[in-house]
Amino acid sequence: MSSLRLEIDRSTRLDQGAPGGHNRWHPEIPPVASADPGDEITFEIRDSRDGTLTRGSRHEDLLAIPSLAHPLTGPLEVRGARPGEVLEVEVLAYETDDFGWTGIWPGSGFLGDLFPDPFLARWELDGGLARSEDVPGVAVPAGVFAGVIGVAPSRELFTRVHARESELATRGGEFDLPSAEAAAPPSAADGLRTFPPRENGGNLDVRDLVAGSRLLLPVHVPGALLSLGDLHFAQGDGEVCIAAIETGGTATVRVGLRTEGWRPAFPAWETPPRPGRAYFATTGIPLSDDGRNEQLDLNLATRRALIEMLGWLEHEHGLAPEPAYVLMSAAVELRVSELVDAPNALVSAAMPLDVFEG
Repeated sequence: MSSLRLEIDRSTRLDQGAPGGHNRWHPEIPPVASADPGDEITFEIRDSRDGTLTRGSRHEDLLAIPSLAHPLTGPLEVRGARPGEVLEVEVLAYETDDFGWTGIWPGSGFLGDLFPDPFLARWELDGGLARSEDVPGVAVPAGVFAGVIGVAPSRELFTRVHARESELATRGGEFDLPSAEAAAPPSAADGLRTFPPRENGGNLDVRDLVAGSRLLLPVHVPGALLSLGDLHFAQGDGEVCIAAIETGGTATVRVGLRTEGWRPAFPAWETPPRPGRAYFATTGIPLSDDGRNEQLDLNLATRRALIEMLGWLEHEHGLAPEPAYVLMSAAVELRVSELVDAPNALVSAAMPLDVFEG
């Protein structure tokens, strides 16, 4: 077993030529390094907007950022990995910068129609807590994890995903199709955007992938070609305003291979036990804004639960809507509490009470 560190140059943006990474999924991006099963690898990680937001940034600066999301470090070749096997990624440790941010772009996130203006929360990360003058009265405990962990798609999977997502777009699906804007490397301009999760992993945003967790990824190409990015100091379920407490830092993992047994079609994971916490939760059922009842619609039930949580944060904790939305994205836990009693599925939005100071 050996150790390896994948270093990056954060003085230059990835899309402006910095080596050691990529921001598209593509089967033909070459590896930047190689490791053997059992090796420990430390990935240096850029924040999800590649350093374009700082302590000096303002709300309106969100509107000027190009489409830079998810600069990834890698790919890392795992020697001996073959299609049909499973890559095991054991998360050993994370370190973060001392600054983080959460942004609301106009219309962004699960409740985007309620937020027409940009809003930027700037967080100081110290002593395992995140505090922000933009979200007063709260200290969010660390729950550090990498939002993006994935392997390269095979040419077959790449083609299949292209076809199905293009077909969905013709039916009105709203998401980012391939684009050359800010693509890194430029040769991957036709590559899959990193925003949605897929069979190869990617932007999973599973807040349970903390140190001590284990992620299983189906291998699609020789060497697996593992990449990491999108470090989060903390995030709630759903990342509902479209951003967590975004930061940079490092992730140290151990890679392994499972050559026999069950092979998942999609990523699977296990996590260490969560510490006990006290919560206040709101709930929602599938009612539209005009009061129409729908059948077991989890999106509508989630919307109702989150809007209820917005109201509670405003009236019980004095938070304006934008800071409340940010706090929900950073800390709220969403739970499908009921699925079988038609027509009303029940979703709970649970806020850990330890985030409130005083």
